[in-house]
Amino acid sequence: MKNNHSNIEKAKKYLTNNDVVAIPTETVYGLAGNAYSNKAVKKIFSLKKRPLKNPLIVHYYRIKDLKQDCIVNETFNKLYRKFCPGPLTFVLNKKKNSKLSKYVNANKKTIAVRFPKNKITQNLLSKLNFPLAAPSANISTKLSSVKPSDVKEEFGNKIKLILDGGKTKIGLESTIIDLTDNISILRPGGITIERLEKVLLRKLKLKKPLKNVKSPGQLKFHYSPGIPVRLNAKYPKKNEAFLQFLGKAKNKNNYFSLTKNGNMREAAKNLFSILRLIKKKGYSSIAVSKIPNQGLGLAINDRLKKASYK
Repeated sequence: MKNNHSNIEKAKKYLTNNDVVAIPTETVYGLAGNAYSNKAVKKIFSLKKRPLKNPLIVHYYRIKDLKQDCIVNETFNKLYRKFCPGPLTFVLNKKKNSKLSKYVNANKKTIAVRFPKNKITQNLLSKLNFPLAAPSANISTKLSSVKPSDVKEEFGNKIKLILDGGKTKIGLESTIIDLTDNISILRPGGITIERLEKVLLRKLKLKKPLKNVKSPGQLKFHYSPGIPVRLNAKYPKKNEAFLQFLGKAKNKNNYFSLTKNGNMREAAKNLFSILRLIKKKGYSSIAVSKIPNQGLGLAINDRLKKASYK
């Protein structure tokens, strides 16, 4: 569906009426609803079959609107100036007088927020008088959607509108940084930890999943293609697809490569699409070769590790 003015207006109408629509972002597609509305936010959880204890990310267009809901500090300001809008999510303390639905953040004192870079979604947000709660547009624990057909595959006709922004540019979810306690990374993503460390002039620790979930991406089992995933494999077993980081397919139908030339951005962008394709081809499982664990490779390995959790 082309995103002309009428489609943005349709999305605005649905969202204002507490309905849910799918929106493109630079990371993955989101399932969006009015973050101030209990009714809309509960619809998101219901459609995704997502546990209420797993918080959502709230998407803003204007920083003045975010400041009405959250407490910001100098670390936030520094990162905001460098990386926003973009694939960086901040966990901040929520203001007591915030209008955000209690379901957005599982009734906690903290909230996950970001400023998306996608022009279509920015245009939509600029026309709304509320921010959008928008987790990835997929059934809970399944692969994130990186193009409109993925969203359709996940939800069929259960959502009113999919704003078509083509395939997402990054293909992995945002990086999540917690600024409420000791500054730490809760989820690696579209902005590498090395880039954040360079701005903050300090080392950042990647936190292990917590029982008290502060943000999305903290659950142990996630990003599943619906078939078993086996990590650090050297070769595939019978009826098993082999996913390698770099290389050619060796004239074998069951070999798939994330990148042809070692480009980590290309690998990240291709990850979910290739996993979805392998599932469609009917393989019983996926063997994954060792993936470099630096830069965006850290985020790729995070997704694969959670997809392989038993």
